[in-house]
Amino acid sequence: MRIEGHLHKSGRWWAVEVPLLCLYTQGKSRNDAYAMVKDAIEMAVGQDNFEATVFPGAGDSFSVAANDETALLAFALRQQRSSRGLTIRAVATRLGSTSPTAYSAYESGRRRPSFEKFTTLLRAIDDRITPVLTVAS
Repeated sequence: MRIEGHLHKSGRWWAVEVPLLCLYTQGKSRNDAYAMVKDAIEMAVGQDNFEATVFPGAGDSFSVAANDETALLAFALRQQRSSRGLTIRAVATRLGSTSPTAYSAYESGRRRPSFEKFTTLLRAIDDRITPVLTVAS
């Protein structure tokens, strides 16, 4: 699984964004920008032995993968929730649960969601979020 990102030249800098991860950084060159986003993801996830890999794509797109997909998905959920100012309890309530424990297991990486479940969790955070699958060759 890979997560899409975008690269934009802005003056002398290359701005990088990974919308699903709510992550933005910059670099002095394309390669520097890729190194910066890799480092930013690894630092933000904050787990020993977690490693992100950046795959340059066509034009200004790229994708990011990790050696621990569950941790990457958990990070995405945390970022999306916190960027909207929601608590774990609020998301659990939106999922129809009275206990935040089940949702918390996904956000902490104790449980790995299927694609369908991941979509459900993201939609509980914000019903405008729609994950899009693409095939990379």
